[in-house]
Amino acid sequence: MTERDGRTKASGGGRRRPLGRCDDNAAGLADYRAAFQAARMPMAVLNRDGLVLAANPAFGELVGTDPDDLVAATAADLTDLGADPRVWTAYREVLCGRSDRLRCTRRLKHPDGHSVWVEVTVEPQMGEDGVLLSVDDISDRHDLLARLRHLQMHDPVTRLPNRALFFERLSGALETAAFEPAGTGRIGLCYLDLDGFKAVNDTLGHRVGDRLLSAVAQRLLRCAETAGDRGPAHGGHLVARLGGDEFAILVEDSTGTDQLAELAQCVLDALQRPFDLAGQRLSVSASIGVVERTASGTTATGLMQAADTTLFWAKEDGKARWTLFDPERNAHRMTRQALSSTLRPAVDRGEFTLEYQPLVGLGDGRAQGVEALVRWRHPQFGTLSPNRFIALAEENGAIVELGRWVLERACHQARAWQLAHPGGQPLFVSVNVAVRQVWDSDLVADVAGILAETGLPPRLLQLELTESAVMGSAGRPLQALQALSDMGVRIAIDDFGTGYSNLAYLSRLPVSVLKLDGSFVHGFRSQEHPNPADEMIVEALVALAHRLGLTVTAECVESAEQAERLRRIGCDTGQGWLYSRPVAPDRVAALLDAGRRTDC
Repeated sequence: MTERDGRTKASGGGRRRPLGRCDDNAAGLADYRAAFQAARMPMAVLNRDGLVLAANPAFGELVGTDPDDLVAATAADLTDLGADPRVWTAYREVLCGRSDRLRCTRRLKHPDGHSVWVEVTVEPQMGEDGVLLSVDDISDRHDLLARLRHLQMHDPVTRLPNRALFFERLSGALETAAFEPAGTGRIGLCYLDLDGFKAVNDTLGHRVGDRLLSAVAQRLLRCAETAGDRGPAHGGHLVARLGGDEFAILVEDSTGTDQLAELAQCVLDALQRPFDLAGQRLSVSASIGVVERTASGTTATGLMQAADTTLFWAKEDGKARWTLFDPERNAHRMTRQALSSTLRPAVDRGEFTLEYQPLVGLGDGRAQGVEALVRWRHPQFGTLSPNRFIALAEENGAIVELGRWVLERACHQARAWQLAHPGGQPLFVSVNVAVRQVWDSDLVADVAGILAETGLPPRLLQLELTESAVMGSAGRPLQALQALSDMGVRIAIDDFGTGYSNLAYLSRLPVSVLKLDGSFVHGFRSQEHPNPADEMIVEALVALAHRLGLTVTAECVESAEQAERLRRIGCDTGQGWLYSRPVAPDRVAALLDAGRRTDC
């Protein structure tokens, strides 16, 4: 055999491998196995079905089983990967090769009985068909994060859950209640704040205030625990401090409004008992807004808005009470808000119009003037009377612009009637003025400018202000009234007899007309059953007004009997449905054409 033949034979007829390759692979595999076995981190090699092929001693120690006995065990059962559907899906994606890694946090039961928080990582092995599962003990880190989260999510004064944790729990409760068949599918909320808590801080200091808040929190917790004991086993009650002196009690799986009402009353009763705080004996009360509804279709924001609105109602109704959310009352509030927000643009869009109601002489039955009454032709709510929007206009300041428009429109109309009937005694026009028009605008300049523009004589303009706005006037309001009176404009006090009724002050005001409130006239309705007290009051007011040189107008005259009795008492003019309802300007023109006499 030749040397070549010998080489060929020695090679076994195949391709010759580089010297030492087999030895290197064997050494590398041995090193890998040694590292795998010696690693302090629990690890296991799995096949694509999720079964354990090999586990290191650290993994066996974690689960309390000899590593060799773990072969062919289901890894998901050992590491709790099947408990969460989302984790289980992600885990199967890695086993099937459709994902490169899974990393999740799980809570495992250690063989000695305590719980261990771990981070489980599952990823394919490089160059191999299986996957590597590793488990990192993160208990210390998890405990630290839990302590930090507790500090972040709890109020330091009361140790109650704070606003952030409350909304987190509320959102979770809504989501769970909507899809949990075992629950009631409902949710309840008591939203409260302490009445007059600011006075405690201001007079006794924030230290006492904090002690009071802490004591209140404890009583709320006891109320919640008592209510929870009587409630369904699957329900829950979370007491939270939302900030300042505001607290909330969240009732998961509520059973109805009766349960929430009972809880709210328990809170009221508990807080009404005096608090003994380091020698200070304090008594407080609370106002509570109560909301209870189905969880389906409810949002956290919507629930809190309803609770906040209901708490406002409890305050508005007198405090120290609980109030249940009322959808009808809330709809009215929403309507008010819609009207308030569109008042100013409505003036620019020309949505307002004026109607006029005659002021009739009780002696001859002839119309002497008219009162201008504004109407809002709202594109959504139809024609609205003044009691639907005037108070809103006064609140948001739109009354200044609206009042100026009414004054200008009424003066133009009165001048038009005067020009159309030059031979007779012209009608004066009476316009209501809000006190805010005096404070927030130059009413004197506005009136002077409008009279000059329209050509209406000042004597044909009467301005009506309510008694509460006029009585006690000083400074700018009184100066404005005096300037208008000096100009020749008549000043009338509207709804007289229902406000301050400061008769001594009346003589110092530049007033020429008193308009008696309609509540006095109601006593004149029946001749068979008259109210002598009303008649005596009206008679005295009329006599006083005449002594002061004032004329008197009676409002709300609805029958001929009322008109006759008012005439006998000496009342000068009447206004009401007996004579006419508020009518459009052309109807007033027809009245003038007919001689200004109204039918009684």
